[in-house]
Amino acid sequence: QMHLVESGGGSVQAGGSLRLSCTPSNGYIYNTWSMAWFRQAPGKEREGVARILTGSEMVRYADSVKGRFDVSLDNAKNSVYLQMNNLTPADTGVYYCAASQQDGFLYADRYNSWGRGTQVTVSS
Repeated sequence: QMHLVESGGGSVQAGGSLRLSCTPSNGYIYNTWSMAWFRQAPGKEREGVARILTGSEMVRYADSVKGRFDVSLDNAKNSVYLQMNNLTPADTGVYYCAASQQDGFLYADRYNSWGRGTQVTVSS
């Protein structure tokens, strides 16, 4: 399993932007098949937000973030990013990075490597 480290969370006002980063502390993202971002709000289940295939860089987004979020990767920096624009209070939660040796789509049970998460708080 890879140990993933997220960074870039914080507090912003509605309409603002944040960029999250995810870097493995061991291993390389090109050795995975897919990487994804999930989020979990208090009292709610973990939700898949965005997925990127590390070979083709094909992406998939949850309907709730389409047109606002952008997932990307940089093999040279061994990192995956989540650019979040036009944030709303509904985007508040802990954001997790995950990796899988298959196309995990946005299903948490298909990912076997996880970070500890980074908090994103959006105020109105």
